[in-house]
Amino acid sequence: MPELPEVEVVRRGLERWVAHRTVAEAEVLHPRAVRRHVAGAEDFTHRLKGRRVGVPSRRGKYLWLPLEGTDQSVLAHLGMSGQLLVQPHTAVDEKHLRVRVRFTDALDTELRFVDQRTFGGLSLHENTSEGLPDVIAHIARDPLDPLFDDDAFHRALRRKRTTVKRALLDQSLISGVGNIYADEALWRARVHYERPTETFTRPRSQLLLDHVRDVMNAALAVGGTSFDSLYVDVNGESGYFDRSLDAYGREELPCRRCGTPIRRRPWMNRSSYFCPRCQRAPRAS
Repeated sequence: MPELPEVEVVRRGLERWVAHRTVAEAEVLHPRAVRRHVAGAEDFTHRLKGRRVGVPSRRGKYLWLPLEGTDQSVLAHLGMSGQLLVQPHTAVDEKHLRVRVRFTDALDTELRFVDQRTFGGLSLHENTSEGLPDVIAHIARDPLDPLFDDDAFHRALRRKRTTVKRALLDQSLISGVGNIYADEALWRARVHYERPTETFTRPRSQLLLDHVRDVMNAALAVGGTSFDSLYVDVNGESGYFDRSLDAYGREELPCRRCGTPIRRRPWMNRSSYFCPRCQRAPRAS
């Protein structure tokens, strides 16, 4: 599942290639791609036609395209395999092309939503007073948001009475952090994923937050993390942060800090990767 860095890479590409262009027509090629638009595919395409796309925005893993002159936005949910690609009109259609958006200008490119597994989709929603789609109003700000409140995060973290990795993946507390970057930030902070949140001091939670930001910015610099061909940017290029991972996916490889083999443990239908020496398990109470 794409996390904040991967979605931000796509957002930046859309800002460059799609922002301020007017929709000539939209075509839905698979109804599941707009299943979250409750009024249906015909309504979706009708309401997009003639609208000018504003600057794409993001909160955590959620990406949307504001429609200028309205209080509405197109929310893009990438799911496990969704891709937003900017392609020449003459490019051969992708096998799993689901939605096509053409524009009125003379540029020879169109926006395509491609989704192999059809878990993702596009939908039109009303905006809140803050300018984000109403269906994601409950999502917390992400750590790269200039308005993210570090002190409020620390207080909420201690109130959660849970374990730290669960807290990092709680989108009502902090958005954009998924399994990969949680493991990476916890490794950098030398914190075990099962450490209780009520044990975090203000300096310790700030250190963790700093590492979350560092690892996300490092991933952004190289286009995010791609383990297969399903995550690409708008030009179809893969990211390279998987080459720099310190914990995730490195089971039995030596810890880059102390040399101890990295371990993997089942966790909430996923996996957690950690160094048993650098990230000591908390003592049982």
